[in-house]
Amino acid sequence: MRIAIPTDDKKGLEGRIADHFGRANYYTFLDENRELIEIIDNTSEDKGGSGLPPELIKNHGATVLLCKAIGPKAVKLCKKLGIEVYIKQAETVKEIFEMWKSKKLKKAG
Repeated sequence: MRIAIPTDDKKGLEGRIADHFGRANYYTFLDENRELIEIIDNTSEDKGGSGLPPELIKNHGATVLLCKAIGPKAVKLCKKLGIEVYIKQAETVKEIFEMWKSKKLKKAG
């Protein structure tokens, strides 16, 4: 399982979660054991590149997305791509991951 988290920086588990999924500078990917897999730049249309953010994270193998905020169109596309979306206010990658692992996150949609 690969978990994507939109972040403002490349600090791994201590990284700051972006306020909005599509406008994140980076996406941090963890496995289900909280091991850091990779951090990628957001090269989607929202940042002047190509493709949509859900497509970008799916292309990097994500099946779960943990974020602070996400629009309804992005939630719909994530669902279509087989990505489960969870929303919760949190500050760091580690914090939101631990909440997800403890089943304290609300599923979007």
